[in-house]
Amino acid sequence: MFDVLAYLYETYWRPDACPETGQLAKKLSAVGFETEEINDALTWLDGLQSVTHNLAAPPASRSMRVYVSQELDLLGTEALGFLHFLEGAGVLSAALREVVLDRVLAVPRGPVSLDDFKVLLLLVFWSLGEEPDALILDELFVEDADRLIH
Repeated sequence: MFDVLAYLYETYWRPDACPETGQLAKKLSAVGFETEEINDALTWLDGLQSVTHNLAAPPASRSMRVYVSQELDLLGTEALGFLHFLEGAGVLSAALREVVLDRVLAVPRGPVSLDDFKVLLLLVFWSLGEEPDALILDELFVEDADRLIH
């Protein structure tokens, strides 16, 4: 699933540039992705669109987020630390943090590695038509030779 999401990020620089779901599935299949990966990615993207479309007002800046055990299990220490880093740097608002957590919980199989978590973060920003500043963007790029995003 994460390879499909990375491919979409690199191929379609804006979410509105993606073809409709049926056509996109055919294109992804033609590129060589497996049907299960494609279905998982497209389901995940549909959920992302739904969550970002209904973005609520952010919690108060002095609010504190308590993570439930399922979130902690799926995030792991590295991804949670990176999430806190982005919040502390002012890159990720409380509302976007909740979108990210929702999308982590929507991953069909977990836990999410730090590299996969970075792909999810990129897709959240991508879905909103936003791009974090250059220094943070460098931190988000995955260096794994098997992954498309470098």
